[in-house]
Amino acid sequence: MQKSVRYNEGHALYLAFLARKEGTKRGFLSKKAAEASRWHEKWFALYQNVLFYFEGEQSSRPAGMYLLEGCSCERAPALPRAGAGPGGARDALDKQYYFTVLFGHEGQKPLELRCEEEQDGKEWMEAIHQASYADILIEREVLMQKYIHLVQIVETEKIAANQLRHQLEDQDTEIERLKSEIVALNKTKERMRPYQSNPEDEDPDIKKIKKVQSFMRGWLCRRKWKTIVQDYICSPHAESMRKRNQIVFTMVEAESEYVHQLYVLVNGFLRPLRMAASSKKPPISHDDVSSIFLNSETIMFLHEIFHQGLKARIANWPTLILADLFDILLPMLNIYQEFVRNHQYSLQVLANCKQNRDFDKLLKQYEANPACEGRMLETFLTYPMFQIPRYIITLHELLAHTPHEHVERKSLEFAKSKLEELSRVMHDEVSDTENIRKNLAIERMIVEGCDILLDTSQTFIRQGSLIQVPSVEKGKLSKVRLGSLSLKKEGERQCFLFTKHFLICTRSSGGKLHLLKTGGVLSLIECTLIEEPDASDDDSKGSGQVFGHLDFKIAVEPPDAAPFTVVLLAPSRQEKAAWTSDISQCVDNIRCNGLMTIVFEENSKVTVPHMIKSDARLHKDDTDICFSKTLNSCKVPQIRYASVERLLERLTDLRFLSIDFLNTFLHTYRIFTTADMVLAKLSDIYKRPFTSIPVRSLELFFATSQNNRGEHLVDGKSPRLCRKFSSPPPLAVSRTSSPVRARKLSLTSPLNSRVGALDLTTAPASSSPTTTHSPATSPPPHPAVLESAPVDRAGVESVPAADVTELSPCRSPSTPRHLRLRQPGGQMADSPHCPVSPASAFAIATAAAGHGSPPGFNSTDRICDKEFIIRRTATNRVLNVLRHWVSKHAQDFELNNELKMNVLNLLEEVLRDPDLLPQERKATANILRALSQDDQDDIHLKLEDIIQLADYPKAECFETLSAMELAEQITLLDHIVFRSIPYEEFLGQGWMKLDKNERTPYIMKTSQHFNDMSNLVASQIMNYADVSSRANAIEKWVAVADICRCLHNYNGVLEITSALNRSAIYRLKKTWAKVSKQTKALMDKLQKTVSSEGRFKNLRETLKNCNPPAVPYLGMYLTDLAFIEEGTPNFTEEGLVNFSKMRMISHIVREIRQFQQTSYRIDHQPKVTQYLLDKALIMDEDTLYELSLKIEPRLSA
Repeated sequence: MQKSVRYNEGHALYLAFLARKEGTKRGFLSKKAAEASRWHEKWFALYQNVLFYFEGEQSSRPAGMYLLEGCSCERAPALPRAGAGPGGARDALDKQYYFTVLFGHEGQKPLELRCEEEQDGKEWMEAIHQASYADILIEREVLMQKYIHLVQIVETEKIAANQLRHQLEDQDTEIERLKSEIVALNKTKERMRPYQSNPEDEDPDIKKIKKVQSFMRGWLCRRKWKTIVQDYICSPHAESMRKRNQIVFTMVEAESEYVHQLYVLVNGFLRPLRMAASSKKPPISHDDVSSIFLNSETIMFLHEIFHQGLKARIANWPTLILADLFDILLPMLNIYQEFVRNHQYSLQVLANCKQNRDFDKLLKQYEANPACEGRMLETFLTYPMFQIPRYIITLHELLAHTPHEHVERKSLEFAKSKLEELSRVMHDEVSDTENIRKNLAIERMIVEGCDILLDTSQTFIRQGSLIQVPSVEKGKLSKVRLGSLSLKKEGERQCFLFTKHFLICTRSSGGKLHLLKTGGVLSLIECTLIEEPDASDDDSKGSGQVFGHLDFKIAVEPPDAAPFTVVLLAPSRQEKAAWTSDISQCVDNIRCNGLMTIVFEENSKVTVPHMIKSDARLHKDDTDICFSKTLNSCKVPQIRYASVERLLERLTDLRFLSIDFLNTFLHTYRIFTTADMVLAKLSDIYKRPFTSIPVRSLELFFATSQNNRGEHLVDGKSPRLCRKFSSPPPLAVSRTSSPVRARKLSLTSPLNSRVGALDLTTAPASSSPTTTHSPATSPPPHPAVLESAPVDRAGVESVPAADVTELSPCRSPSTPRHLRLRQPGGQMADSPHCPVSPASAFAIATAAAGHGSPPGFNSTDRICDKEFIIRRTATNRVLNVLRHWVSKHAQDFELNNELKMNVLNLLEEVLRDPDLLPQERKATANILRALSQDDQDDIHLKLEDIIQLADYPKAECFETLSAMELAEQITLLDHIVFRSIPYEEFLGQGWMKLDKNERTPYIMKTSQHFNDMSNLVASQIMNYADVSSRANAIEKWVAVADICRCLHNYNGVLEITSALNRSAIYRLKKTWAKVSKQTKALMDKLQKTVSSEGRFKNLRETLKNCNPPAVPYLGMYLTDLAFIEEGTPNFTEEGLVNFSKMRMISHIVREIRQFQQTSYRIDHQPKVTQYLLDKALIMDEDTLYELSLKIEPRLSA
């Protein structure tokens, strides 16, 4: 019989006492008894690796103990109580926390425990895990395996040593034999040679001479070798190799960061969303997950392999051979191509999924992960789009520092050519998806969210700060002054313009945006822009005097609410002109689209109007044009490549004008054509519209829906009458014809006017507020439609008298009297059905825009005359383009006086047209006024004026100026220099050419100003001889930088931080030791904000979330433009303009100009700017470093 195990009870009781007193973890737990489903509450105490349990907390003798070494602890599912219903099971799961201790040997039952709180259970599990010594056991196992491995190696080495020992013994024997033979041969030679003197008897002086000669030879050899090495270090080849190695090291760091980004994308978003899609209530489907993350996992695996190869090459430094790695990468680029082509669709799917609240909540939870560092999913999906251009630039730099005879030069050139081919495709896709990413970024900035931004057809136009003026009863503006501080602070709004909507937001102190509760989201189809006050409008006249004509109104007539008016103030007339020009163009686009949708017959499955769908020139590729898959704001395919003639044709196409196309064209036209050619095309359109417009376009412009001709709608609830439109919305009818409520558009008002409007929905006479005749003379309700005969290709013919009946509009209560056409018999036409062409509808709507017909104007002849219709349409198009050109690109005319005179002559010729409509005449006069007069509104200071003013006041010193004064004046100077850059200098990479000072003088002036300010900061710090003064100067400059950050002057932040990071200042260890910890932490924060890491990702995110005015770092945008210029050519091999590239350039230039146009409200202080612009205080880099060495010499080695 086996004896029982004995143990030292006294020692066990002592350990139990220590556990009660000093135990790692103590408390009540429920222990499962041996019998089934019974639990007993015990008091447990854990000491080292022994777990004691007592009957109660006051018990001195333990009831039992467990040795925990080698055990494991895991969470156990909660079991419902016996007989408990579903509610009881849920309570058990919620209120109890179960876990089990498993022992590592057989025969020992697991210890099942439970506690009341989950946090307490987690602490017990962690303590038991520590007491089990699991980590030590694993480490011991690893060490044992290493020990066994080392023993095997030792045994192998012993065997090898024995073999070598035997070989050495054999070799020793052979050596002894050879020695004996040599001795014998030497003795033989000595007998044969004559007597020679013994070297030991040599003269000591000779020995000394030989020793000195040996020393001198060695010294000369070392000196020669040192000279050779120093010459090579200073040689161009060595410098090139150093730069090449630095490029490779930078590439490895960038690749490591990119792999980490892909890892976060896959493990932080893709895999969790896959698991969520497999749940019982999936917030997203597997198909949507696959669409959003197509090939993301494969790309991550590919770059992990590439990254490991790069690190292996670094291990073999200085021999850096990289071409074979790119040879591995190139065959896998088709994966990137699929990702790029799917990128736009993936963002669209993501935008649709975000409309699901569960998915949006889950996604925000994933994005809150610290690994994301505040970045959104869209940001991670965009990173692969920019990786190929990075490789191209890296290879370009590598080839610049790789000799032509280098072994891998040809391979690198081949890899660069292949990557450039892929990059051309990628740039087009990046351009198409930039708008979606911008919309999603703005949607994330708004706290309440904005569902309309999830519509991928919305195109972002512009954003900026405007002041909203409060209004009182009867539409009268409250008499507040523009300079009022309360109006500036309380009325400041952050506004966003899109092709279909206008958003008005307020910004909280934390930087978040909030939509206004009333009038925060304005649908442009319900809006009317009122730019200039009328003389008859007392309210508008008063507002113009109060606000200096900086105000404009947006009249909103929602269908389900009372009308209201939003009054906004722009900081300057230039900015007001830009806002009103864009808003009016968006409104015109929506109404033109709606007019085309209503007038033309559409296929039920096609959303594009029949007119556009029938014109193959608008969507079919040809030898002189190539289209993209995406549509612009007018629902027409975007142009990818095109000849200059086709681009000018699209600019002057009378059927539509996309605002995004117009902005891109006016920003970049000088790359592929000249201003004179553009103006000549506009003049040609105005003077000879029929010869300048393609015949097919004219036919489609006058096309008539023949299918409606025999259909008579009897029922008033016909599909034609009750038709609803989703995109674009239908055209609304003016609620009233009163001049006070009139809709005032910039150039044309296709539907609404002061006199009346074309009623395309036809309400009964009794429901029309504009009815001026008796109901007895009103016809029954019917569609108000017009029709015109097709145009003859040979020219314009007069309309026969016999066709007047068919061309006459139906008599509608909302049709103005002077637009109603009479039949030859003199009676009003009461045709129950009469289709209308878009040209006729446009002419009627345009004619109604005036107060009445001009002298000598016969409405019957004019409306039915096709030539008149085309001329009016062409005139409006020319005026529209000229208005955008003059208001947004005034520098083109300031720098080219000949162009300005030609435009003035064209506008004067337009004014002499006797058939000009009143609205056209007003628009022409406004353009002439803006072009001919000097810009009296330009009260902005210029740097040259400040330099002249700086000579008068007495100079101030650094100690007497406050940090706030310095920061404000640095911001003022930086913005003055930044806004003076004309946008044409951003085209063509002129800042990288040899004649950069002549091609881009303002960009070079900005760069020089940045360097001067940075040198001033460094020089001011180095001027102090004692350590404390230098430390105080550093702390003051960091405070200035932080104030610049609060003023959104990130260029100034970088000026100061780059100065503090110069080698002359960074090496001053004694000085930095005196700087406070708070200042160092603040400097680290500022450096992180303006860091160039990840293409300035932190700075870009900060700029998105800040309100203008702001001064961004210009180098960030120049880097973006270099990416675009290096990656894609301006023209294809067939000579077509790469218009996709033009769109990308235009997007960057528009963002720059947005920051240029919004000015700071900072008063100029000459005493501060004199100090900042005093170049006598600036030291060059060499002087700074020499002074730094004098202040703190190098420590001796």
